[in-house]
Amino acid sequence: MRERPSARVVLLDPEGRIALMRGRLPGASRDELGAWFTVGGGLEPGESLAEAAVREVREETGLEASEVGPVIWLREGVFDPGLGSGPLYFKESYIVARCDGGELSRDGWLAHEQDFCTDLRWWTREELLATTDNVYPQRLAMLLEDVLDGRLPESPLSLPW
Repeated sequence: MRERPSARVVLLDPEGRIALMRGRLPGASRDELGAWFTVGGGLEPGESLAEAAVREVREETGLEASEVGPVIWLREGVFDPGLGSGPLYFKESYIVARCDGGELSRDGWLAHEQDFCTDLRWWTREELLATTDNVYPQRLAMLLEDVLDGRLPESPLSLPW
């Protein structure tokens, strides 16, 4: 099974909102809601986590990340993204990044992202606490409390898949 290291970005604006994308599960119709998750993706050869985070923010939101780091959470698991390559072993590193905020853009999305992802928006922690939508990583609203208050873990926390 192929391994896919990826940089997931906890992208925060000056108001403390987080940018999330909504994607559908493989085989689901575009009308099915799917789940919300952080911006980010796989590392390119020779790319660091920070470099991947900056690139993914630019590609997936149209914004520029100003402050990047540290890695605060880790999550690993097997998932078949439905791209015809079979299941992958995902090794996700969640890295904090900040930006100036603004309008999120899907203009840089690749063809498979346009097919798989159905929405992109800013969320407040309060909206995350109130939603009944699926959001990953699990308990994101609770995890964000420490991040928004500037309490970052000394070493990355392992999160359930």
